[in-house]
Parts: sequence; structure tokens; C-alpha cells
Amino acid sequence: MIVSTKGRYALRVMVHFARRGRDEYIPLKEIAEAEGISQKYLESIMTTLSKAGFVDAVHGKGGGYRLNRPPEEYTIGSILKLTEGGLTAVSCTTQGASACSRAECCNALPMWERLDKMINDFFEGITLADLLKDK
Repeated sequence: MIVSTKGRYALRVMVHFARRGRDEYIPLKEIAEAEGISQKYLESIMTTLSKAGFVDAVHGKGGGYRLNRPPEEYTIGSILKLTEGGLTAVSCTTQGASACSRAECCNALPMWERLDKMINDFFEGITLADLLKDK
């Protein structure tokens, strides 16, 4: 499994918000500059996070984005699943994947399913608040 740039940047932005607190809205331009992310690319990420209810957005003068819950309530797994579309190691274990013609005879399938569970459990066991403590 390789986490894309979108997933990594979304995590960086969410950590940035967690560090700043929930009292103020942070303008997109300020986030982009602080995190070294193109403003255009960041708009796409913020749209995804906002539509999913991970952040609040206010448009216009004095607007920006902020977390709408405490950092302890955001798991890294939830952020990565949103931005990556899932956390599976192989395509045949992806939710809604087309049935694999070899699923019934695949000796490796249980191993891939266990790996997926380990990955999911690992990322669901870490919150934004944990990342702030680890540094």
C-alpha cells in the first residue's frame, strides 16, 4: 500500500489545524504557505475534507477552515480512507471490488485480508492528538 500525495497532504493539513486549535478559521493561502502545498491542490483536498464534515469552512473575508471536533476524535484511518478511498493492500480485497475469479481457490486471500485488518487497526488506533504528542 502506498499512500498518495493527497492522503499525506491531508494528514499534514489536519495536523496543522490540530496544532492551531479550533478557535479560529485559517485562510487557505496561509495553510498552503505554511505546509508548502500548492494552493490549487490544497483547494481540492479541503473540498474533500469539508464535504465529508471533517472541517468547517467559512468563505469570504476573515474566512478559512478549522477542525469541527477535538483532535482526539479524528483517526488517521478515517482521514486516509476518505482521501485514499480505502486502505487495502491489494485490489481484490477492496470494498465493492469485482469478484475475483480466483477468490475461492486463492490460498493467499486470507493473508491479504489479515494484512488489511492490521493496516486498518493500526491507522484507526492513532488520532490527530496522538500525532501532536509524538513530536
